[in-house]
Amino acid sequence: MKKFSFSLQLLLGLLVGVALGLVARAGEVAWLTDTLTEVGKIFVQLLKLAVPPLVFTAVVVSVANLRNVNGAARLAGKTLLWFMITSLVAVAAAIGLGLLVNPGQGVTLATDGAKAVDLEGAGTWLDFLTGIVPTNIVTAFTELKVLQIVFLGVVFGAAAMAVGEKAEPFLNVSRSVLELVQKALWWVIRLAPIGTAGLIGKSVATYGWDLLAPLAKFSVAVYVGCFIVLLVIYPVLLAFVGKVSPLTFYRNAWPAIELAFVSRSSVGTMPLTQRVTTDRLGVDRDYASFAVPFGATTKMDGCAAVYPALAAIFVAQVFGVPLGVGDYLLIAFVSVVGSAATAGLTGAIVMLTLTLSTLGLPLEGVGLLLAIDPILDMIRTATNVAGQMVVPVLVGRSENRLDEAVFTAPPQPLDDAPVRKAGGSSEPALA
Repeated sequence: MKKFSFSLQLLLGLLVGVALGLVARAGEVAWLTDTLTEVGKIFVQLLKLAVPPLVFTAVVVSVANLRNVNGAARLAGKTLLWFMITSLVAVAAAIGLGLLVNPGQGVTLATDGAKAVDLEGAGTWLDFLTGIVPTNIVTAFTELKVLQIVFLGVVFGAAAMAVGEKAEPFLNVSRSVLELVQKALWWVIRLAPIGTAGLIGKSVATYGWDLLAPLAKFSVAVYVGCFIVLLVIYPVLLAFVGKVSPLTFYRNAWPAIELAFVSRSSVGTMPLTQRVTTDRLGVDRDYASFAVPFGATTKMDGCAAVYPALAAIFVAQVFGVPLGVGDYLLIAFVSVVGSAATAGLTGAIVMLTLTLSTLGLPLEGVGLLLAIDPILDMIRTATNVAGQMVVPVLVGRSENRLDEAVFTAPPQPLDDAPVRKAGGSSEPALA
């Protein structure tokens, strides 16, 4: 497999998975469907296993690293600003698309049988805000409440900055744990071609056109909305704001986007995203160590902008609830401010529930869309991860923290490329 690039390995896994899924579905081969399901499930479980220590240590270290970055406050402010700007543009495009195609118009679904989905910490803004602060530190980690882990990481990182020299032992332990987790997770990522075959094969074998048919218009709208962000909005920003080639960006960023598509996890993809951002896109390592982990947990243009906007319009039309200008402004507000609610995990149910409850729409609408969520989540997560790399490039370019020679160089295989450190030095590759 060393003869093939990582991207090609993922593509081969995708093709093998589709072929096996078609065989399993056409021939009703139950054991093959079960095998594909278990392979995909184990891969996702391995990714999730690393999430608590990865998120906590990455946030702690990234916040603490800001003290080593000149103009850290300006960089953090610019990053947040571009997170909000790109989210706002993405949600505006999604609302415009929704008004154009009317995804729920003429759709007949059995809404009487739909059950309301009201997750803890997702029903209202008060639930969301109170859910950020953990009542028990251990529970936040054992129950995988990523948003609470992010909160703890920010608090401990800021406290370490304030304490100064006395906090160095804690920061050294955090850095060591982060390196260990990233190393182990990189081994898991190397299994991605096998995981891809399982995840895609299971989707093909389980979700046929019979499931998609009633929601085909909505499903296509979500994919089109994400493609507008990926192929129109991001390239325009890269070309006219970042002054870099969009084609070069996507050529270099493709492995992370591809892994995000099949894994459906921004956090699980984060080590690869960070490596691509520094080693292929040329973003300064010190800045990227803050921007990428922060983006992986809060920057969700697919899950928090495109999807909830189109889903809210769909649910409103299915249930016959008219939406006005104020409602569309609320959708935009929730997308820009509430994107952290998605927290980098698979699925955007939390964000959708928050959006519907803010608009006063029936939460039963979430239940109508759960069946096709895995299919939609692939393109949503790919859009999320692309945005998590676009913003550091834009900010890095404006702050002279983008190495153009690295950005324009032919991309080396990720297994062989050295990991760049701040200042241009390098260390051996992760794998």
